[in-house]
Amino acid sequence: MGKNDGQNKVLAQNKKASHDYFIEDTYEAGMVLTGTEIKSIRNGRANIGDSFATIRNGEIHIHNMHISPFEQGNRYNPLDPTRTRKLLMHKVQIHKLLGLSKQDGYSIVPLKIYIRNGYAKLLLGLGKGKKQYDKRDTAAKRDAQRDIQRALREKQKVAR
Repeated sequence: MGKNDGQNKVLAQNKKASHDYFIEDTYEAGMVLTGTEIKSIRNGRANIGDSFATIRNGEIHIHNMHISPFEQGNRYNPLDPTRTRKLLMHKVQIHKLLGLSKQDGYSIVPLKIYIRNGYAKLLLGLGKGKKQYDKRDTAAKRDAQRDIQRALREKQKVAR
């Protein structure tokens, strides 16, 4: 393995986030984990589909992030795989996020988990909730773009 193998490799991703929210800004946060949790994350056994972040007492926490217990774990394996975990960010970033998330319709959404320089990182997004018609509009644009690409491919095949 080379020096940069596995750097910034996405281990878990919240695909519903881009469907349900307009992501306006992203922030990187470290996570406070136990030894067996990081081993489980490195094996790709994390799920952030239903998770959300909150700010309490000047600290940011993530709720409902599921990390499966490590199979070869010891007695220090956490009993609750969806326990609340503290996130590590600069205080200035936390205060900025707090002010922005207090606005109507905004929330802090976890987007993906990855490893950077040996540490597990969580990418948080400041998202504004989409209405149902926004979701339909996004789907219609995606379908139109797909049709355009398909037509271009067909035209290139005929030209050959």
